Amino acid sequence: MKEKITLLCEKIAAAESIAIIGHKNPDGDAVGSALAIKRLIEINYKKRATVIYDGNIPETFDAVPWRRTMVHISRVTSTNFDLVILVDYGTGRHLEFAAEIIRNARFKAEIDHHKNDAPVADLCLDDDTAPATATIIYDIMRIARWRQNIDVLNLMALAIITDTGGFKFARDSRALRIMADLVDRGVVIGDIMDMLGNHPRRAVLTEARVAANAEFLYKNRVALATIENRDYRHLDGRGEHVLATLGMIRGVEYIVLLKEQKENQIGVSLRGKKRPVNTIAEALGGGGHTYAAGAVVQDTLANVRARVLELFNGGNV
Repeated sequence: MKEKITLLCEKIAAAESIAIIGHKNPDGDAVGSALAIKRLIEINYKKRATVIYDGNIPETFDAVPWRRTMVHISRVTSTNFDLVILVDYGTGRHLEFAAEIIRNARFKAEIDHHKNDAPVADLCLDDDTAPATATIIYDIMRIARWRQNIDVLNLMALAIITDTGGFKFARDSRALRIMADLVDRGVVIGDIMDMLGNHPRRAVLTEARVAANAEFLYKNRVALATIENRDYRHLDGRGEHVLATLGMIRGVEYIVLLKEQKENQIGVSLRGKKRPVNTIAEALGGGGHTYAAGAVVQDTLANVRARVLELFNGGNV
């Protein structure tokens, strides 16, 4: 790991132009990790780094430090960078929007905590046992002895809190130990939780209605909710509150959220309380974590729904 971090530092020091890219429709870990590594580069190397994204970022993250510096792919004026750093991307399919930038890069590094059998970078600082990509960045920061400020610490805290579900999905003490250090350095967890709990009214009401209209299948073990296209534009983020609400119901073991993003383009979010859902996501062309995964399928809403239920049935739910 130390040798890889040394090489990363050398590439950052030599680069004249740097881009940082995470998966489409970035969540808290993608946003926090990308902005944290951006600021660490700027603080320690006095170099400008550009965070590029595609899709939607929840309005909840409007108050995140340096959020307004993120550049939508449609506004990128050059596709040529000396160094491209990929964070929290999962699989290459989630980076298709930046394919030209990645292809043109002189050197590519990646920092990720997803299981990926086909990494796309020249240098991989990956750890699929890490609770969040930000925890890997924390380790890089510590080993490289990079200076940081409170914004960087808050960005890492945001990433860890969101990707562990407020530590509910923490598999060991790693996230908690890192968070303890961040708190000792000045992070106020309550402030981050307050920000994450501040949502637009239309988003809250839309998600409440979607959860109320959910179906309960396979002897109520599977909760399935659907967001049609006319409501999808009101969604703040990826429907996490629908998933969380349905996951609170006794007897429900799996939660499925189908989102009609466009005509014949369906986003599928899957959660399992104690049972894996990543294999179902992979069968749909997606991926993710063992108990939280997803995919985007090019088909009608009705066909995707049928396929998802077929996969659950085949797995003997």
